[in-house]
Amino acid sequence: MPEPPEDKSSPYETLRVDRADGVVTITLDRPAKKNAINGAMWNELAAVVAEIGRNSADRVMVITGAGGEFCSGADLAEPSAAKEHPLSSLRRVGDLCLAIARLPQPTIAKVRGVAVGAGLNLALVCDLVVAAEGSRFSEIFAKRGLSLDFGGSWILPRLVGMHRAKELALLAHIIDAKEAEAVGLVNRVLPEAELDAFVDGWATELAAGPPIALAMTKRMLNNSFSVTLEEALDDEGVAQTVNLGSADNREAVSAFLAKRPPRFEGR
Repeated sequence: MPEPPEDKSSPYETLRVDRADGVVTITLDRPAKKNAINGAMWNELAAVVAEIGRNSADRVMVITGAGGEFCSGADLAEPSAAKEHPLSSLRRVGDLCLAIARLPQPTIAKVRGVAVGAGLNLALVCDLVVAAEGSRFSEIFAKRGLSLDFGGSWILPRLVGMHRAKELALLAHIIDAKEAEAVGLVNRVLPEAELDAFVDGWATELAAGPPIALAMTKRMLNNSFSVTLEEALDDEGVAQTVNLGSADNREAVSAFLAKRPPRFEGR
């Protein structure tokens, strides 16, 4: 999707939020700071994610960055950061991570430029990550005298395995998009000129999907490393029972028999 034009009437100081055909695009909008996340952005992201979670008309969330960059992590130079107790600020960080992970809607991170530190983990907590060829990625925390946050210690080994996770976190090297794809940090790497259209296609396809079924599938996959096979089978049975009683399932069957695309409404 092309980057939306700047909206001077936006109620947000650090974000642009655009809605079209069930797709909500959140653009991190501090390009002079490579979209580093300051206190206002943490708060505004939390508010927008909560709003999306409550709005059944929002079918997909796409998060990206302005100015050709995704996110350079937390803004450690922000003066207000020194005034807040670290535990308080990190609770906000953790709450936002959980809120994104728990969103019933599918989420896509569209990455250009840098995605480092909390910015990388913001992308990784999304369900899908699509990156431009020139993107760069790093769990840069160790270079700043810090350990992982924003869920990195949980997400990273699940994506790339423990030994590779330790390599990325302990050495804090910057890797390019090709390596990020090879180790499993991103789903797709595309030429810059193709990125918007590709993400637009995925978002449109997901927005047309069955919201209830997609939400339950996402939840079961998120829980899959912490349940037994028996528990997973029980969860699948409950989810499928809900699906079989839904209007969306009846619509899917009718559409199949009529040889037409289904029109899912999330009920």
